[in-house]
Amino acid sequence: MLTFLQVVQDSLSTSPAPIVNRSMNLWDILQSGGALMIPLGLLLVLAVFFFFERYFAIRKAGMLAENFMPIIRDHLANGNVTAARSMTKNTDHPVARIIDKGIQRIGKPIEAVERSMESIARLEMYNLERNLNVLSVISRAAPIFGFVGTLAGLMQLFFDINTTGEFVLNTIAGGLYVKLVTSITGLVIGLLSFLGYSYLHTQIDKTANKMEVAATDFLDILQEPK
Repeated sequence: MLTFLQVVQDSLSTSPAPIVNRSMNLWDILQSGGALMIPLGLLLVLAVFFFFERYFAIRKAGMLAENFMPIIRDHLANGNVTAARSMTKNTDHPVARIIDKGIQRIGKPIEAVERSMESIARLEMYNLERNLNVLSVISRAAPIFGFVGTLAGLMQLFFDINTTGEFVLNTIAGGLYVKLVTSITGLVIGLLSFLGYSYLHTQIDKTANKMEVAATDFLDILQEPK
């Protein structure tokens, strides 16, 4: 009986220590990134703000009633230029402003009408693309900020090792994963900004196609035989 108890005690004493599972708290990890997490946070806020500011503006510019150009065509075909001009004035849309400029130039050579409409179209495109480059800049700047934070942290870590002479693997591993926080955060912010920029640019291209089609239809209306 004593022998059996001794065997059990020996087996328990030689059993490996239990493994403690440690969960990584996201907020704690972000806080451990250091001072450079502050500019990265500001870049994220700017990216979110300008994305939604441009998103709603571009979405509004992409919404145009399907019967807008047919109504303009009917008014001009009937010689009712005043009604056509009134409709363009009451429609808050880039296409309406381009057509309004063309209506103002009715009676002049078609080349002059086209040039006037093109100048308004360029202005409308500028308004759509305004502040869009901020997202492009953030998509490139955020990863750079992240790498700078990681390199500065690594430099501090190796300086401490060289100064104290202590080379503890757990300390080094913990320091490395903390220093990588800024790089990962910068890459995530840069990726989100790039995706947002690409999406908005695609929506602008769709709106530009609508403006081009409407301008072409208007010029065709002016050249139709009366």
